[in-house]
Amino acid sequence: MPTTPSPTPPSFSVCVYCGARPGDEPLFAETARQVGQWIGAHGGQLVYGGGSNGLMGIVADATLAAGGRVVGIIPQALVDKEWAHPHCTELHVVDTMHERKRMMAERADAFIALPGGIGTFEEFFEVWTWRQLGYHNKPVGLLNLNGYYDGLLTFLRSVVKHQFMGEWQMDLIAVDDHAPALLEKLVQSAGLQYNVLSDAL
Repeated sequence: MPTTPSPTPPSFSVCVYCGARPGDEPLFAETARQVGQWIGAHGGQLVYGGGSNGLMGIVADATLAAGGRVVGIIPQALVDKEWAHPHCTELHVVDTMHERKRMMAERADAFIALPGGIGTFEEFFEVWTWRQLGYHNKPVGLLNLNGYYDGLLTFLRSVVKHQFMGEWQMDLIAVDDHAPALLEKLVQSAGLQYNVLSDAL
C-alpha cells in the first residue's frame, strides 16, 4: 500500500523518461522500481508522463509506496485510452504532447532517461537540446542499464568525430549504469539536497 506523501514540500523533483512497456529483462522493471524507491525515500518528487503501463507505472507505484509525491502529466488522448495512472498525487490532463513536455520540464529540477522507446528518446534529446541552447541549465542523465544505450553512445561519439557536435555537448549529459549513483549526481548538480538514509538503497 502507498504511504501518505509528506505534507512538507519535496526536497527535489526529478523528471523520469522511460518506456510504457516493461521490456524483455526483469532488470528493467527492478531498476524502475529502484528509481522510484530512491526518489520517494529521499524526500523527492517524481514528475513523469502520467501513465500506468510498463516502466512508467512501476516507477510511479514505487515512488508512492516510498512516501514520495508523483506528478503525472498526460494528454487527453491517452486518458481516453485508459492509460492514466489513477493514484498520482497530482494528475494534469493536457491537450497536446507539447504541453505535456513543457509542463514536465517546468516542474522538474533534473531529468533522467531510463530504457524506453522512441518517446523516451525524443524527450531525452529535447531536454538535452534545450540545455545546449540555454533554455534551461538543469542536469540531464542517461541511465545506461546493462549496456542498453551502448549503441546510442557509440553513435553520438561518431557524431562528435564527424564534427557535427562538440565534446562540450556530450559533457552536458551524465551517463551511469547505476541508478542511485546517477540520481545522487543529478540532484547534487541541481544544487539541491536529498534526505540521507542510514540504510541507503
